[in-house]
Amino acid sequence: MRCLGVMVAVTLVAGHCAAQAAAPGVAPSACGYLTQTMLAQASGPVLLASYPTQHSGALSAAAFTYDNSVAAIALVACGQIAQSRRVADALLFALDHDRFWHDGRLRNGYAAGSIGGGTLRLAGWWDANTRRWLEDGYQAGSDSGNMAWAMLALLTLHASTGDARYRDGAVRLAHWVEGQLDTRGAGGFTGGEFGHEPEPVHQGWKSTEHNADLAAAFLWLARTTSDAHWQTLAHRAQQFVRAMWDADHSYFAVGTAPDGVNINPLLALDAQIWPLMALPGAARQYAAAIQTSDRRLRFNAGYTYSEVGGGLWSEGTAQVAVLLGLLHRDAAAQTVRAALQSQHTEDGGYYASDVAATPTGFMLATDPSKPRVYFHLEHLGAGAWAALSEQRYNPFTGHSDLPR
Repeated sequence: MRCLGVMVAVTLVAGHCAAQAAAPGVAPSACGYLTQTMLAQASGPVLLASYPTQHSGALSAAAFTYDNSVAAIALVACGQIAQSRRVADALLFALDHDRFWHDGRLRNGYAAGSIGGGTLRLAGWWDANTRRWLEDGYQAGSDSGNMAWAMLALLTLHASTGDARYRDGAVRLAHWVEGQLDTRGAGGFTGGEFGHEPEPVHQGWKSTEHNADLAAAFLWLARTTSDAHWQTLAHRAQQFVRAMWDADHSYFAVGTAPDGVNINPLLALDAQIWPLMALPGAARQYAAAIQTSDRRLRFNAGYTYSEVGGGLWSEGTAQVAVLLGLLHRDAAAQTVRAALQSQHTEDGGYYASDVAATPTGFMLATDPSKPRVYFHLEHLGAGAWAALSEQRYNPFTGHSDLPR
């Protein structure tokens, strides 16, 4: 599943929006918020802070690859291609300027800000107890799903600009992710690598959401390159996702245990919504997943992260709004977007959660004694998905439609 943070309790015709200030007392659109955020940065390639109001600890100045990838896609959906290129260019820079890796992987997170010369820094923080500068093991690692989102962002920019650098960057990422292909159980792709160089820990678990991301990214790459190899890998990822469908209970299991075989039966929202947007025909074949989400994951007119409950998850609520819009269920989509609006920050962004900490049902890889949660903090990923919902834009296809 998408990792939420770090060593804390814890990615057509484009629509257009004006980057103008909203009227007094009216929050700007999500597109306007993203555009203003970009315009506030120094010129050139940039990675945006995932939690811009957090100024201490592991989330401080952390730019997660997933959040920035979704933001780059959302900026294209908003008609802000030049601004989107700045984020995509930063991802390309990261591919070539890691302090250790030169094998086509990105890390899960970097230090936010303008990208200059030299190697790309990771975010970190000063620990007063140990009197040391620390870096988080999750941010130093490389989740397969995050690599898929970076691929999707680069392919979106390639489709929008024709710049071959973005396509070539996506190919490099795809070759690295191919190394995560697994033969155990239902096949598919494992979670990736956790921890610092030179020997990160291989993650043997497999995620429904990760494999849905990869299926879409490989399909897009196959169309772009006319290389059937990527079509084959897309099929492998799709097979895994479809194997996670529980027909008796009408939902997708979240994935597998570390053995790659035994199913983790947790009901999580993104594992229901993303396959329907990413896999050809899935919105029709697995439509019951929407009803299951409505019945078991609704929270305060929006949606929570998983069956554990405990708070509204803004990002996931926006994801449901995107899907409903793509299905032309406009009234339902508007109702969900109205719930999302309650999570506006003063500057037009969105809180990750409406409560202090929304649990996910997972524990932290960095500290298995602590739960992974979403905090009541302004969150780039939530704002980016809100923009996608405004524009009715499918990040898995680069259009306002479902894959066929």
